[in-house]
Amino acid sequence: MTNKPILVLGGTGKTGRRVASRLRQRGHEVRVASRKGPTRFDWNDENTWEPVLEGVGAAYLVDSQLDDAAVSLSSFSKLAVSGGAERLVLLSVRDWVVPAGEEKLPCERAVRESGAQWTILKPAWFAQNFSEDAFFRGQVQGGDVVMSAGNGVEPFIDVEDIADVAVAALTGDGHGGQAYELTGPRLLSLRTVVDEIARATGRDIAYRPVPPADFAAYAVRQGLSQEYTALLNMLYGWISENRFAELADGVQQVLHREPRDVTDYIRATAATGVWHG
Repeated sequence: MTNKPILVLGGTGKTGRRVASRLRQRGHEVRVASRKGPTRFDWNDENTWEPVLEGVGAAYLVDSQLDDAAVSLSSFSKLAVSGGAERLVLLSVRDWVVPAGEEKLPCERAVRESGAQWTILKPAWFAQNFSEDAFFRGQVQGGDVVMSAGNGVEPFIDVEDIADVAVAALTGDGHGGQAYELTGPRLLSLRTVVDEIARATGRDIAYRPVPPADFAAYAVRQGLSQEYTALLNMLYGWISENRFAELADGVQQVLHREPRDVTDYIRATAATGVWHG
């Protein structure tokens, strides 16, 4: 790696702020960019693109989550490469099942075709959603976790592990052209996770599985948008179907250690008091 700055998009988010912190600890110059951060970046304002890319040698990318995310990411990635960026690390998601040959994740294709040395990170559901997402944290604080995920299981990943892998890909050798699936070490149901949080906090917290229609009605009462509610119902549906009920070894491949266990995250987080409101 050169001594050029490393760009971190979404640098105030769950993964981005951890990536930025680790890079700084290792002595790298970091450019944190977000809509409200010190370096302004907005996917919907192309006038903000060139300034955040000026002089960078690598970038950690989080897409816009909008319908045209792949188009924007393709343009941005090519602009980054034309300006001298050599490495791009994209935070993506685990694949979903589609017919053979059908395009699955166009944002990944955009980065693969950018001309940069690329790495794709494909994590499972974030363990930190329970403490760092306002909606989920509020449910835990209220003692009533309502989801349409049934009794399906998910290999929850600690965001700290995602950040460690991202930093390795941004600064180390041997990660170009690699797509890493990142999971925790165990398959867990939402009920099991909620029960562990209840034990760790000494509180009564119920997990209440409901049909998608009932969750939609509940989410509206909680003030969620229809778009976000539909997204959650889709994600919960995948969990209920055990769509991703498989462990992956991406953390082991990159970090040469086992991934962090959700129980350790829960124990450490419970001690902060965040789940007591």
